[in-house]
Amino acid sequence: MAVPKKKTSKGKRNQRHAHWKAKAGVAAQKAMSLGKAVLSGRAQGFVYPIAEEAEAGEDS
Repeated sequence: MAVPKKKTSKGKRNQRHAHWKAKAGVAAQKAMSLGKAVLSGRAQGFVYPIAEEAEAGEDS
C-alpha cells in the first residue's frame, strides 16, 4: 500500500536551490572569462581556420 513521504523542509529546499544557483554562477563566470580571452586574442587553446577566400584574395 502506498504511504505518503515526509515533507522536505524549507531549509533543505533552499539549500538545494542555492547550490544549483551557485553552480550556474560558476559556469557563467567561466564562459565570460573564456569569451573575453578569445576576443582579446589571449586564448592559447584555439586554432582559428583561415578562410580560403581570404587567402585567394591576397594573392591577386
